[in-house]
Amino acid sequence: MPNNQNKITIEWPVPEYRQHERSRRWYIIALATFALLMLYSFFTANFLFALILIIAGIIIVLQDKHQPPSIDFAITEDGIALGRDFYDYSKLQSFWIFYEPDEAKTLFFEFKNKIRPRLGVPLFDKNPLHVRSELLKFLTEDVSRENEPVSEQLSRLLKL
Repeated sequence: MPNNQNKITIEWPVPEYRQHERSRRWYIIALATFALLMLYSFFTANFLFALILIIAGIIIVLQDKHQPPSIDFAITEDGIALGRDFYDYSKLQSFWIFYEPDEAKTLFFEFKNKIRPRLGVPLFDKNPLHVRSELLKFLTEDVSRENEPVSEQLSRLLKL
């Protein structure tokens, strides 16, 4: 959380990672895909790929068994806080809000450092217009971005 000198304008709890509802059909398809990729890795003698597949499978199964811990997200006068991490506005390039009723309502931050991945924060029941008006006091909005990033769409579609 931010230090005591930062005035928090808005805050809400968010899960540390997105947890998807996966059906039995999803697991059957995932297991079949896993088996085919494992066969491919052995026929091509790509054992590192096989190891990566096994680790990814273990991570997905372990994450599915536990609820993600809740962490606090806050917009302050000096930056944004996500759990114990704090990002000054000077390190952020812009923000945009993706809102699609019954699909997703997410606040995205783009960093000035291009190596750093974008930060997506679910808005849940927060009013996107209120969040936007508070952020506009400190940061520019990227109005050219109207859609959800492709990586987020794939993650939601494939339930990863």
